[in-house]
This record gives sequence, structure tokens and C-alpha cells, in this order.
Amino acid sequence: MEVPKWVDLVFVVLFCVLFRGYSAEFVPVDNYLIACGSSQNVSVQGRVFVPDSAQSMFGLKSVEATTTVFSNSKVSVPSPIFQSLRVFSSPFSYNFEIQQKGRHWIRLYFYPLTGFAHDLESAPITVVTEDFVLLSNFTFNKYNGSSLFKEYLINVATESLSITFIPSNNSVTFVNGIEVVSMPDELIPDQAPALVPSGPLNGLSNLAFETVYRLNMGGPLITPQNDTLGRTWQNLDRSYLHVNSSAVNVSVTPSTIKYRVGVTPEIAPNWVYSTAETMGNGNVPDSNFNATWVFPVDSSFTYFVRLHFCDIVSKTLNTLVFNVYINTNIAIGSLDLSSITDSLAAPYYKDFIANSSMDSNTLSVSVGPDMDADAADALLNGLEIMKISNDARSLDGLSSVDVLHPQTASRKNKTWIIIGLVLGALVVLLLVGLCYCYLVRRKSKDTNQRQPWQSLPLHGNSLTMTKGSTTSQKSGTASFMSLASSSLGRCFMFQEIMDATNKFDESLLLGVGGFGRVYKGTLEDGTKVAVKRGNPRSEQGMAEFRTEIEMLSKLRHRHLVSLIGYCDERSEMILVYEYMANGPLRSHLYGTDLPPLSWKQRLEICIGAARGLHYLHTGAAQSIIHRDVKTTNILLDENFVAKVADFGLSKTGPSLDQTHVSTAVKGSFGYLDPEYFRRQQLTEKSDVYSFGVVLMEVLCTRPALNPVLPREQVNIAEWAMSWQKKGQLDQIMDPTLVRKVNPASLKKFGETAENCLAEYGVDRPTMGDVLWNLEYALQLEETSSALSEPDDNSTNHIPGIPMTPLAPFDNSISMIKGVTSGTDDDGEDAATSAVFSQLMNPRGR
Repeated sequence: MEVPKWVDLVFVVLFCVLFRGYSAEFVPVDNYLIACGSSQNVSVQGRVFVPDSAQSMFGLKSVEATTTVFSNSKVSVPSPIFQSLRVFSSPFSYNFEIQQKGRHWIRLYFYPLTGFAHDLESAPITVVTEDFVLLSNFTFNKYNGSSLFKEYLINVATESLSITFIPSNNSVTFVNGIEVVSMPDELIPDQAPALVPSGPLNGLSNLAFETVYRLNMGGPLITPQNDTLGRTWQNLDRSYLHVNSSAVNVSVTPSTIKYRVGVTPEIAPNWVYSTAETMGNGNVPDSNFNATWVFPVDSSFTYFVRLHFCDIVSKTLNTLVFNVYINTNIAIGSLDLSSITDSLAAPYYKDFIANSSMDSNTLSVSVGPDMDADAADALLNGLEIMKISNDARSLDGLSSVDVLHPQTASRKNKTWIIIGLVLGALVVLLLVGLCYCYLVRRKSKDTNQRQPWQSLPLHGNSLTMTKGSTTSQKSGTASFMSLASSSLGRCFMFQEIMDATNKFDESLLLGVGGFGRVYKGTLEDGTKVAVKRGNPRSEQGMAEFRTEIEMLSKLRHRHLVSLIGYCDERSEMILVYEYMANGPLRSHLYGTDLPPLSWKQRLEICIGAARGLHYLHTGAAQSIIHRDVKTTNILLDENFVAKVADFGLSKTGPSLDQTHVSTAVKGSFGYLDPEYFRRQQLTEKSDVYSFGVVLMEVLCTRPALNPVLPREQVNIAEWAMSWQKKGQLDQIMDPTLVRKVNPASLKKFGETAENCLAEYGVDRPTMGDVLWNLEYALQLEETSSALSEPDDNSTNHIPGIPMTPLAPFDNSISMIKGVTSGTDDDGEDAATSAVFSQLMNPRGR
């Protein structure tokens, strides 16, 4: 019987619908798969690698003296691509013709085959492109693996790409296989949100990436033949799980995954979204905890983190709500996948820029249930962590291409010289007729026009820092002299900074922040300084540079870090501060092997920081709100004197007729005033809240946020307050302080922190009140033997002191009934000599 034509038509339509994913599969325009040193094609996981000798563009015949091939099909190797290799005794470049400009994968394969004349395990491997360093002096004898696979992402803007292998130390270098494959540009955006400091980071398309981790959470290994972009998704997430039983894997059939607009299989295959890790048994008394994965990373680099989610566990919409953390920062709060995708089993992904954890070479990712969620569950389907190239345009070390491969720099310089000469001649010919009129008009305009970021109007001074100005040398000199004579501090030459820091020697690196790197330096006169060099890619850099100079030029106080000067030469943004020998307070609390601070030292440090903040709030004509109070911004000098630092986020406080400053929320998670976070209304009380978190951090010696802990312990402010309200703060204090703290002093300290951490700003004390109470806690500690036991309502009472005239604010001092003083003189002497001595001492407030 003949089949009707309409049946055939229906069959064809159904076939196209069912297999539309395969017909729409991404096909790379550039697709070079090279088996180096091989004499025949090599098949690897469904893909065919061709010999490099078959590619005329590589020019191997002209340099046969510098290259050697080696092949051994009899040895046991992890993959067929490793059965051959090419060895180089001098720098050699593979040149690839690029048909489609844009992002390309570069994948390199290395395996030191034995039985060869050279010891390949000790041969240093250095690989560069025209613009980026991919590998620098890597050797297998310092590597714990037998083979090495590296995957990079480079934006190619020209019609060719060169990959150069450079031997060093009179040795050789080698490579087994190379891939250069184009990919969709939209896979990696040009902008992604940074966590610290918070805000968007632009210009990602100009940077190089290296894949460090790509994990299929809770699922199987995904090989390149099952990924439209030839990627490998490892199934090793359990090896990075902080608590083994804290997560369990779940899965559904891959065909149930419903891709939506904006999310395609190029983002991640459906095998990634059809499996996940969800909350398991954390082996803790309370079920409130987070599932955390901890990854070793190089702390000197920044990382691109992509999180993949797909709700494959819920039966109905809006039941799965959870939080996502990266390190100690809240990346996504109250994430409800179904409200974003409007359906279940629909993929969703989110990108972030993050650094390593503070004082650690690790990067952690955590998921945990939201407190108000109906279901106490969370999930993570996939995770990608990619290293971002640094300021030297390197993905391995601090040396640039020009340093590792001077020939490249020479070729670049010649090319640019030729281009510059041609363009210069054209410009001269085009403008010669209008040059005189143009210069006359521009001269009059330039005296009043400046680049927006360079203008630093201080104290009504109209002079500005100029860079590349067209004004006369005389005018520029006058501007420099005016700046030098003002309170801006010294204007350093860039060469002076280079000499002071030994050309920014990494051994002098003190730390890395959102603005840039901080180096220890020594000036010509022997003065030790801290040099903060701005990162030109930082979104906050220009604003911080300007704000720091504006703020610190107005401020001079013993408990504020002093600005010595600045440098804005060669488009640099460099700030020079006094050197703080003992570094940040946080490093003396946890994360290092430094000796613990005594209780008296901690009180004195808190008092010093409180004095600095009190001066900010009250010492100027208009108050200044720091907006980023935390233990890393409280520095200690050689005598452990505390000084507040980092004024890049500071804001001028409200005027007399205002109650607050309306501004976007900035600061560090864990220290943010909840009222400021909700209402975007900034006051001095926002600093008070942050300082309350610092007080608890000082007492408990743990981070403000730690997502690795059970959920009720993640936020130190909430956790410590629950113990404070029970009167058991001693149960969570630093074990090194147990039985070494006067209970009255501890109680006063806890009450002060509790007042600082009040939900609403109106209920919090001023920094002056906080300072007074901390000094009181110190006096209680120092004079504990002379103090009577305070009653249940107050720790402030000392017998014989008339209280009413001295009370700085309500509830700070109370009278105990039935206690009378001796003589008035005796009471006055006692008050002066003991607890209230700070009122007679100018340093007290």
C-alpha cells in the first residue's frame, strides 16, 4: 500500500523539530586541530587532529634545524594526541590565519615523552601570543601530573594569530598538540559585576582568560564531543566540597531541559543543567547550613566566575529560594529561579568577578537556603572559574610578552613607527592650512577646560592637576608649585616611585584591593612609605583616586593614615601613605600565624579607630562618612597605634538642614548598615553599625561573613547578638582570651557593640558615645581589682562617684541605691584618678 504524501511531510516536520538542536549546532569558522610532530592524522574523542607538517603556514621546513619531531606510538599515554611532539631549541611561532575576528579558544597539550635525547621533564615551557603570556617557565619536574592540558580564551582582532614557544636556560621546549577554534563572542560579556569592590567591571573583551575549573556539579564527565564548543566539564566537584556529606546529587533526563531566549547549549550543554548538587546532611546540630566548595587559586589574579542553575527539584513554582555566596560575599540573595525563568527545568546563569578569599589562596562558592523560604534547599548545576590576565597582560607570572620575547616587541615597535609616520604625514598635510587658527582658538579654551577626572577643586582652589595640557610651561610650573604648597602633599615623579618600590618588586607587595596593589617603598631620605598603585581597569579607580586626595588633604589626625603625596604622571594613579609596620588589624585576628593580641591591646586599638572615626564625624566643618569601616581598613603602626585608612568610598555627610545623604549603596558585605542597604540613605550611624561589626570581629576573631559555617553563624552580627542577648558573649570569644578578661570590661564591650548594631540608626550611639564607652571598658580592665561587682543593669558604677553631671548619654551611667561617698573631695579624687581620668585627658575624646 502506498504511503500518503502527507504522512511523509509530517514525518519530516517531526524529525526537524526533534533534532533542531543538532542542525543549529554552532560551527566554528576557524577550526585548527594540530597534532605536533605527528606524521599522520590523529583521532581524539571524535575529532581529527592533522599533522603540523601538513600546514604550509607554519613554515616548519625553513626552520628544521631548530625543531625536532618525536613520535612513539608504542608507549602508554593518556590520549592519542600525546603520542607525538615537536621540540624547539630556539623560539618558534605557529601562525594561524584568522577568518573570523573575535574570541578564540587556544588549547595546548603537553606530555614529556621519554626515550628522547633531551630531558623534557625539566625543560621550561614558555608560550606567548602577540599580546598575552600564556605560560611562563613551566616544568613537569615541579608538577604533580603526568600530562598538562591548558585552555585559554583570547580575543583576536587581526587576521592572524601567532603562538610562540620560547625555550630558556639553554634548554629546549616542546608541545604535543594545539587547538585554535573560534567561538561566539557573546559567550563572554564585555562587562560583569565585581564583588569587591561592588560595581561593574568593563573591558573584559580586551583581556585574556584561562580556564581553571569547569565542573558539571553532581553529573558525569562531559567530553568535547558532547559539547557544542568542544569543552570538557569535569565531574570532580566532590573533591572540592568543604563538608563531604553537605551535598547530594540529583538528576533528570537531559531532554527535559527547556532552553529559553538568551540561554543556548553554547552556554552549557543540557547534561550540565540536568544534574545538580543539592543540600545534604551537614552533620551539624541545626539543619541551617550552606553547601560550600573551596578551590585553590593564585591569589595574585582576578577570576571570572560563572554559576549555572536549573530548578530540577521543585514540583511547583516559587518554592525554591536560596542564597549564593562567593568567598564571604553575598553574590545573589533570595534567588528564586522560577520567578526569573517563569518555568521549571529552565537554565539560568550568572557571572561575577571575584578575587581569592582574604588572606587565603582559595576561592569558595556556597549555596544555602533562604531564611524565609518554604523549602530548606539550594542547588548548583555547573560552575566555571576562569583566570583573568593581569596588568602585565599575563596569565602566568608578572613578566610581559616584551620581557619574555623581545623580538615581538621589536616587531611591534617597527610596525607602529611605520604606521605612526604615515598617519603623521597625512595629518600634517590635512591640517597645515588650519593649524594656526586652530591653535590660537584652542589656547584660549584650554586654560579653562580640563579632563573631568583630573579636576581636584580643594578648599575653593580653582587650580587643577594637569596632564598633557596645552598651556605654556610657565603656567604648568605655577600650577605645580601651587599644588605642592597646598595641603595636597608632595607631587612625586613616576621615576621616584619606581626607585622607591624597586620597580614595583613583587617581594614588596603588601596587599591587593579594589583600587589596586599596595607596595612597601623607601624614599631617598630613608622614609618608609606604602605606595598604592591604581589599577587602570578598575571601575572605581578614578573616583577613589580623586576622593582619597580630596578627603585626606583636609584631614590630619593621629588615628587617620596620613597621605604623603601622589603621582599622576604617565596616566598613573598612585597614592603615597605613611607606612604602617604592623599592617591591617584583620591579620592580627585570624588567617595568619601572628601572635594573638591581648584584651588590653584590642581595646586600645578599637579606641584608636573610634577616635579616628569620631574626628571624621565631628572634626571638620561638615562631617565625613567613611562608608567602608572594616578590619582591613584599620591599620597598625610599629607601636600598634590604630589608624583608619582607605577613604575611596567616603562621602561628605548631610548638611545641617538634612538628616541623611541619598546615595547608591557601597561598602563591604557583612559590614553594611541594613537601614542604609534598604533605604539608600547614608548617615554617620552607618559607620557606627560597621564599627559594631568590627568590635565583634575583634572579640570573636572570625570573618564578618563566613558562608562555610551553619546558616545561623554565617553573619557575625546576627550570631554574636544572639549570644550577647543571652549574656553569654564569653562563650564565643577568642579562646586565647578565656579567663583573661575582666567580666565587667567584657560586659561593657558587649553592650557597646550591641548598641552599635541596633536595627535603626536612631537607636545607635554616636561615635563619641562609642569612644567614651570603650575607654570606660579599658579603665574597667585596668582597674578591675578596685571595682565592685556591677548590678544587673549596668557595669558603669564605681562607688563614691557623683554620676548625674558626668553622664554623656542615657543609660551610660547608673546609680546603685544605698551607696554613698565619703567626702566630696574624696569622690572627686577617685573620679579623676580612676575610671573618668579620660575626661581630664585631652586624648580621651
